Amino acid sequence: MKELIEILKGLHPDVDFENTTTLIDDQILDSFDIITLITEIDSVFDVQIPAEEIVPERFNSAKALYELIEELLEDN
Repeated sequence: MKELIEILKGLHPDVDFENTTTLIDDQILDSFDIITLITEIDSVFDVQIPAEEIVPERFNSAKALYELIEELLEDN
């Protein structure tokens, strides 16, 4: 989770990613941020996020995003 928080803070250093649960709903993350996140997650965690998983629920919080990463790691 620490690595993910660091990636997110690289995008928006002023956001409390550990407690915010409305990253998409409140438009904190935009489409460019999502693309950057997907690329960084692939690089750091060596997992590819399938297109069907790129939905607001998966990106609304760091916790939800990390759960997705864990699921993808388990499937590998």
